[in-house]
Amino acid sequence: MIEELNGVFPAVCPLDCPDTCGLLLHKKDGKIVKVAGNPDHPVTQGAICNKVRNMAERVYHPERLLHPLRRTGPKGEGAFERISWDEAIQEITERFKALSEEYGPESILPYSFYGNMGVLSVDGMDRRFFNALGSSKLKQSICNSAGTAGWKSVMGFNGGTIPEETVHADVIIVWGGNIVSTNMHQVVLTEKARKNGARVVVIDVHRNQTGQWADWFIPLHPGTDAALAVGIMHILFRDGLVNEEFMRRYTLGHEELRTHVKEYTPEYVSSVTGIPAEDIERLAAMYGGAEAAYIHIGNGLQHHDNGGLAVRSIACLPALTDHWLKRGGGASKSNGGYNSMNDEALERPDLRPNPEARTINMNRIGEALAMTDKPIKALFVYCSNPLVVAPDTERVQSGFAREDLFTVVHDLFMTDTAKYADIVLPATSSFENTDVYSSYWHQYIQLQEPVIPKVGEGKSNVELFSLLGRAMGFNDAAFSETEEDMIARALDHPANPYLNGVTLSGLKEFRYVKLDMTPYASYLDNLPTPSGRIELYSAALEKAGLPSLPTYVPLKEGYDGIRRGRGRKYPLMFISPPNHNFLNSTFANVPKHQKLEKEPFLQIHPEDAEERGIHDGDEVTVCNDRGTYEVRAKVTAKMLPGTVVSQGLWWESEGRKQRANALTSDRLADLGQGATFFSTVVEVKRK
Repeated sequence: MIEELNGVFPAVCPLDCPDTCGLLLHKKDGKIVKVAGNPDHPVTQGAICNKVRNMAERVYHPERLLHPLRRTGPKGEGAFERISWDEAIQEITERFKALSEEYGPESILPYSFYGNMGVLSVDGMDRRFFNALGSSKLKQSICNSAGTAGWKSVMGFNGGTIPEETVHADVIIVWGGNIVSTNMHQVVLTEKARKNGARVVVIDVHRNQTGQWADWFIPLHPGTDAALAVGIMHILFRDGLVNEEFMRRYTLGHEELRTHVKEYTPEYVSSVTGIPAEDIERLAAMYGGAEAAYIHIGNGLQHHDNGGLAVRSIACLPALTDHWLKRGGGASKSNGGYNSMNDEALERPDLRPNPEARTINMNRIGEALAMTDKPIKALFVYCSNPLVVAPDTERVQSGFAREDLFTVVHDLFMTDTAKYADIVLPATSSFENTDVYSSYWHQYIQLQEPVIPKVGEGKSNVELFSLLGRAMGFNDAAFSETEEDMIARALDHPANPYLNGVTLSGLKEFRYVKLDMTPYASYLDNLPTPSGRIELYSAALEKAGLPSLPTYVPLKEGYDGIRRGRGRKYPLMFISPPNHNFLNSTFANVPKHQKLEKEPFLQIHPEDAEERGIHDGDEVTVCNDRGTYEVRAKVTAKMLPGTVVSQGLWWESEGRKQRANALTSDRLADLGQGATFFSTVVEVKRK
């Protein structure tokens, strides 16, 4: 494919998105001129989002990094000189060896996430390198860890209802997820169910594009989702809408739960959530009376202090009815467990000389960079842009500005983070690499092979960390494997029966291969929970000092309907969910996507705007004790009073502070050490 100048070639969308679409790349004179969907893909079927449709503008962006660079001016100014790859590798390895000798290898920290979802890009040679180096470990918990822990505390396994089955549901609840922007093919499947008579309910703090698309949108106060879920349970038990036989056979703790939920009356839940009691009654009756109800749990609600328990509470709902036994019913948070690969073969933890090395939570990178005891002396950032995406940004920036911190950034662009690096290395795009992709939503594994030559002197993560490993003198065999060798090892995982029959040869022939979903038929009979049942009651959580039954716990920083923020220093809840045309900070520097989003806005309720003398279009400052965010106001009633919303993560611009995460806390959620981006209080003032 890479040698051919013209034609149409198969590819995979590399973005951190559930859909993992099959693509077709149109080439002319050796360059990509069009990105289209692959109509033959069994799930995505040729439909792709606008982000990916314009991917070529990102690949051939005029500001794409083409050569290794060394910093020549103060950190943050972006002054660099071109150097060779040999010079870059030599400087990095010399610094790493010296730091390891003087301060120990744990003074070096990798910082990465899933800017590219290729398995080899983020879970392969890079992990081998930092294992062999003996660096500090990174807890990658910025996105879904709280929700995953909450779900697994109930079901034991990171998987739920198969997407294609949801067309048979008659009630579909999208809870805390803007799937029109972030999971478009679930929207397609939901539309098929709707044509068959299904009703679509969206529960969220903000009437985003998904809320506008719903048959019924239910707004609630941020962080009160668990109260609503347990309130629904109250009504299901009260009105006999539970399935006693199902609960006896498949659940643990249903009798304790029956007693526990009695205090969650519709009136109490209404006072907490802001949802009228009659709507809570109607929702519970709709759910309990459905033939096959499906709950799609989004990412948003887990980004609270109580995010894990919120997801846990929602995940318990299908266990009170028999929806799990009905085609299309049940729930899902993520289906990544079905395609879990052989991590040990990929990451080689056996190479690590210090298995007990410390772990740094990526949400607390600002705090970590300020440590004086066993300080971090070097940072290697790839597939992430922490100065935009990490919480408590001003503290993070202070850490990156340390002159005694040796920082390497591997990226396609001179990001806000890269401007603080000592060495910047050019990365390849996914269309220049060989990699394997799985989805955390559908059941297909896909292969990507290079379609275009490398742009400039860019290198993939596999190439880069292979070079570094050999230059450091590490185990040659581990750092000399090809991409195909690594893919074959990753797929060789007998512990996961869903991978049966998925092979490299099959991927090379067909480009995508479906998982063996035979074990799904006995899903409920083989739950890997301690009891082997759906755990409405969790002894493990009780032992950890957390509620053992689904419970609403108020936010540490925030207000529900009972405790509105009037009279407080920071009376408004601030939410910063994704916008439609960016993906986290990706695409924020692409002119077409910038034009579509125009600029960052703060959506503020008319009541809150009137109190502050703010009019639509006014420039406002959003502030708290952590920082400030400067933005234009958009007065709207798309959320309940007391909540302000700004969508999208924007790179810093001249003359305006527009990093939303300057306001957010690095506190950790109740489960999974997850992020608490949406448990943030602020004040808004007209500039």
